[in-house]
Amino acid sequence: MGITTYTAARILKGQLQNQTGEETVMTMDTFPHVGLAKTYSVDFQIADSAATATAYLCGVKTNLNTIGVNAAARNGICKTQKGNEVTSILKWAKDAGKSVGIVTSTRVQHATPATSYAHSASRKWYSDADVPAGAKKDGCTDISSQLLKNVDIDVIIGGGRKYMTPQYTKDPEYPTDFSARGKRKDKRNLIEEWKSMKRGKVAHYVWNKSDFDAVNPENTDYLMALFEPGDLRFEEERDPKMDPSIVETTEKAIRILQKNPKGFFLLVEGGRIDQAHHAGRGYMALHETVAFDNAIAKGLELTKEHETLTVVMADHSHPFTLNGFPFRGQSILGKSPLWGIDMLPYTTLMYGNGPGYKIRNGTRPDLRNVNTKTKDYVQVSAAPTESTTHSGEDVAVLARGPMAHLFQGVNEQNYIAHAMGYAACVGADLRHCQTQPTHDPDRNRAGAAAHVSVALLFSLLLTLTLLM
Repeated sequence: MGITTYTAARILKGQLQNQTGEETVMTMDTFPHVGLAKTYSVDFQIADSAATATAYLCGVKTNLNTIGVNAAARNGICKTQKGNEVTSILKWAKDAGKSVGIVTSTRVQHATPATSYAHSASRKWYSDADVPAGAKKDGCTDISSQLLKNVDIDVIIGGGRKYMTPQYTKDPEYPTDFSARGKRKDKRNLIEEWKSMKRGKVAHYVWNKSDFDAVNPENTDYLMALFEPGDLRFEEERDPKMDPSIVETTEKAIRILQKNPKGFFLLVEGGRIDQAHHAGRGYMALHETVAFDNAIAKGLELTKEHETLTVVMADHSHPFTLNGFPFRGQSILGKSPLWGIDMLPYTTLMYGNGPGYKIRNGTRPDLRNVNTKTKDYVQVSAAPTESTTHSGEDVAVLARGPMAHLFQGVNEQNYIAHAMGYAACVGADLRHCQTQPTHDPDRNRAGAAAHVSVALLFSLLLTLTLLM
């Protein structure tokens, strides 16, 4: 969700409401404190979601493709993982007595959510079937198994149920789809194990919207909701009868977590913004961003600003451009009124690289009779790649609530975790978090910083409710 995506989504959101679009005020636009984060990793100028997530969640920059470990760990080499694990703000919050949750539109084992609870030399070790024999011998475990073992997470919402069940287990929603069947070779059913672990608590596992809607947040201690075998569907292709929206999942998570008088930490990821960009589908990326902005609005509606720090940011950007002098109010998904010197039109939105490379015999495609506003249209790219890469410019960091001023300026991405920890009084350094003397009439309130809940709404929404 780079700046171009942010701006273009603002225009689209307005145009979906029959406005010109440029003047639209997104929920994200209302955040009073704005900064920039530098996204490079230890080993690459342009990073991936694993290295960036380790930075803003764990406070440590690391190497590409690794999650929850420092840079002494090497990509795919299990032996380098041991002793180099780093914990995330989700664990810091849990250790402080707060409730914690993750909500994503991807699989819950994907890089961003996984970094909140797992430590892995490879972001791709989703199930034990993905872990090489040598890594298993050296003691490394898959991300799905760590979801149950490492941190007692109160709310887990996303996709990825095929990584939780034994190999060839039929999927409840797609029983005839072989690709949707269970992947685990160790014969473990992690969903059933999770249920067993929660005996004595009010815990619900659901995989469809009707069961999800039936979950009462007021008396629910734990929720695991896995709506797809892998990643969730794009918002524009979601079946509203089977899968809830990111707005609905965010609301359910907050209503469950906010019952804790000590507050909560919630990570909400609009992860399919990234995946749409990788496919060169600007339409989908922007609609996913609009849906994410709506989830942010729901998060703000359900929390109190004086006690909740909400941080909205991207983990990285994509080579996505907005160009060509389109007229005011012209469709953001349309074509520039100015043509190229080859006397052919081009779209307002384009990619630096990706699957949309369409030059044949030195000639660009003629778009005059092509509808570029459909969900399946793939924007033209300057260089041919199977998947659009990331890009390396700084990303916006938006904050509101207690200590939101800490996020202003240009900062290293790993600073974000420490700033959130400072605001919420969780993590290693609590020297500023002394509670007031017991004789104080306001003794039931801890120091101002200690009241905060945190919500991290990322392309990301991180929300911390800092109550103590």
